[in-house]
Amino acid sequence: MAGELWKMPPLVKVYEALGAIGDGRVRIADARRALVTSSDGSKTYEVETSEDGGEISSNDNASYWQGYLGYPAIAVMIARGLIRPDETAVRALAGVAWKQLNTRYRNDYDRTIEDVTRRAAERGCDPAALRAAAQAVLDSLRALAPRRGPRRRPPRSRMK
Repeated sequence: MAGELWKMPPLVKVYEALGAIGDGRVRIADARRALVTSSDGSKTYEVETSEDGGEISSNDNASYWQGYLGYPAIAVMIARGLIRPDETAVRALAGVAWKQLNTRYRNDYDRTIEDVTRRAAERGCDPAALRAAAQAVLDSLRALAPRRGPRRRPPRSRMK
């Protein structure tokens, strides 16, 4: 319901948000509205925030169907400067095909994180530091305690 606090997301959604920032998939349209392109480019999510950033609305699947704050909203909060991420983690998570991995692992988010951290480690990133950076963003989200904006249906895929 609008005005209630968002449920906190699984940690993988923070990883996805950091990846969206690293990929430059967040576009701030104006003081309240932003657009986030999915990792496979098939969808564009709309995220709206109140002027103070305390209320947020997003039409991604997790926000709509699961009731927790989805990665597009988290990415917009980062892009708007409400949360400061570790830049090394942002770079390490750029270029990840999240949709493909989540589909491959049937939304087993622990397996997705294992795959992503293994690949990041192969490129010289410390998996423990990456997890700590994602956890710090999640802790910041909890501290901000954003409220729900109006619920909006997710967009349909543009790919067939």
